[in-house]
Amino acid sequence: MSALLLPLLLLGSVSLAVPAPAAADDADAADGADGARVVDVMTFNVHHAQGTDAVLDLQRIADVIENSGADVVGLQEVDRHYSARSGWVDQPAALARLLGWHSAYGANLDAPPPAGQTERSQYGTAVLSRYPIVSSENTHLYNADGKEQRGLLRATIDVRGQRLDFYSTHLEHSSQDIRQHQTTEIVDLVDEADPAIVVGDFNAYPDAPEIATLTAAFDDAWEVAGRGDGFTYPAEEPHGRIDNLYVTDRVRPVTAEVVMADPVASDHLPVVSRVVIGPQE
Repeated sequence: MSALLLPLLLLGSVSLAVPAPAAADDADAADGADGARVVDVMTFNVHHAQGTDAVLDLQRIADVIENSGADVVGLQEVDRHYSARSGWVDQPAALARLLGWHSAYGANLDAPPPAGQTERSQYGTAVLSRYPIVSSENTHLYNADGKEQRGLLRATIDVRGQRLDFYSTHLEHSSQDIRQHQTTEIVDLVDEADPAIVVGDFNAYPDAPEIATLTAAFDDAWEVAGRGDGFTYPAEEPHGRIDNLYVTDRVRPVTAEVVMADPVASDHLPVVSRVVIGPQE
């Protein structure tokens, strides 16, 4: 890939996109008297912000997120001082500044600073949230045969007084056996967390055995509230549903849709679901 230096320009002209008070008022008005919370959640594989036009553009990714109305987003393929391909930029921090949000990061590839750099070279997943992130933890998932290390990032979020455990992951693309191990681990790691949402690029179609492991433990937001095929990949001519959102018992999907606003921003299309988070027991 060519070395692109646009992030250096982006960081020189960062603007905050703080949610308008009206949007917060609307969300509060929609919340139930029993303590339920209405939240729009997204999964988005951003391909280190390089679009299908080969242009590196973090602002374009931020615009897709902001224009979708999402409140909490799980990102995959996110660079953090990773290499010249993304200008050595801390992408989750830069996106958080562009949106005026909070962020958490999970480094699945992590190497010492290369020559001429001062920060560790990292690549992994992220969570961006309009609401405060109380804590976060990244757990490396099963790996074999020298494949790329994958992980499960958990961000615990305070959604207007309610706790939400939000997970972002990106599973192995070339081995179904490894994905089966990874989905089994995810179910075990989420365990009894509820309300919880698991989002990511699962690199498997809905009828795959490894996906059945997830749907045995969680509800698939698209199956509950989506319409149509839900295809997300490849972005410009999608024919596969591999980017998904799974929810636990106290999370009820109301809508689910593939975001088509800018199919050039990444090689995946994002998915947004409006959910109702039930009160803590």
